Amino acid sequence: MFNDKTLLITGGTGSFGNAVLKRFLATGVKEIRIFSRDEKKQDDMRKLYNNSKIKFHIGDVRDISSIRNAMNGVDYIFNAAALKQVPSCEFFPIEAVKTNVLGTDNVLTAAIEFGVKKVVCLSTDKAAYPINAMGISKAMMEKTFIAKSRTTDKTLICGTRYGNIMCSRGSVIPLFVEQLKTSKPLTITDPNMTRFLMSLDEAVDLVLFAFQNAVAGDLFVQKAPACTIGVLAQAVKELFNSDVPVNYIGIRHSEKKYETLLTKEECLHATDLGDFYRVPADNRDLNYEQYFEHGKTEPSKLEEFNSNNTTQLDTEKTKRKLLETDYIKMELGV
Repeated sequence: MFNDKTLLITGGTGSFGNAVLKRFLATGVKEIRIFSRDEKKQDDMRKLYNNSKIKFHIGDVRDISSIRNAMNGVDYIFNAAALKQVPSCEFFPIEAVKTNVLGTDNVLTAAIEFGVKKVVCLSTDKAAYPINAMGISKAMMEKTFIAKSRTTDKTLICGTRYGNIMCSRGSVIPLFVEQLKTSKPLTITDPNMTRFLMSLDEAVDLVLFAFQNAVAGDLFVQKAPACTIGVLAQAVKELFNSDVPVNYIGIRHSEKKYETLLTKEECLHATDLGDFYRVPADNRDLNYEQYFEHGKTEPSKLEEFNSNNTTQLDTEKTKRKLLETDYIKMELGV
C-alpha cells in the first residue's frame, strides 16, 4: 500500500522514525518526509542514510504553518512527535499539552486540509489510567484524534497505544548498560515493578496493522510480554557478564507499579484480534438522552490487559528479547 506513496513522519528523527526508515527504504515507497525541529538530528540522519527518498523538513507541530509547508502531496502520516519524558512533563505540563495535544490537532487539521488519506497517531500505555502529566496529555491526544476522526470522511484517522520500547531514547536499558560499562551499581526503583517489553520493529508492526485494518477513530493495542525490573536488570548483567551491585532507590514520583495497555472500561467494547486489541471509537452524538437512558448490560468478555497479567518473561527469555534489538547487539559486538 506504500508503493509510489509519500509518507510524512512527525518527530521523525526519534527512535520510531529511524525504525520506519530501516523498514521502508528498500520498498517501493516514493518519498519519506522527516518533520522535526532538531536540525542536528536531521543532518545526522541525512549523512547516515544518504538516500534520495528521504526529504527533511524543519518545523514544529505547535506551528500549523510549518506543518502545512510539509504537507503538500502527502498520502500517509505517522504522527510520532511528542514530549515523552515523564519528569520534564511534570515540571512543564503546559509544554506537554502544546506538543502532545495541540500539536496533534494541528497535524490532523492540516492533514484534512491537504487530503491526506490516512493518519495514525502514536500513543503510550501511560495514557491508560494516567497519573502523570505526560500520560494525561497523551490521553487527551487520544481523545483529540478520536474526536477529529468524526469530522471527516476523506482522511482516515486512527491511533496505536504501545508499551515501553526497548532501548529507545531515555529508557532504562541504555541506562543499565551505561552503568555497567562504567562499573557503577545498577539503580533499580522496585524489583517487583513490571514493564512491557516491545522492540521498535514490533511498534512499526502495530502501526502498519492499524494502517491496514483501521476504521475511523480506532485505537489499536498490541499484546506484549512483560518482566519485572529485577529480572530485566539481571538479564542485562548476564548478557554483559557483569557482577556490579544493585542499588534499590524506590518508586519515583508519578511512577506506576505496573502499566496498563487496555483498561477494564475499554474491555466493554474492545475486540480481541489475536495479537492485537481493537478499541472502536464511541460514535454517539451529543444527544445526551442516549447516555442516560441506554446503557450496556452485557458483561465484558475481555479483562484489563496490563504488565502484571500478560506473559511474564524469566531471565533467559528476557535476554533473548533484548538480543532482538540492534542496540544490544551493537553494544555486545554481535
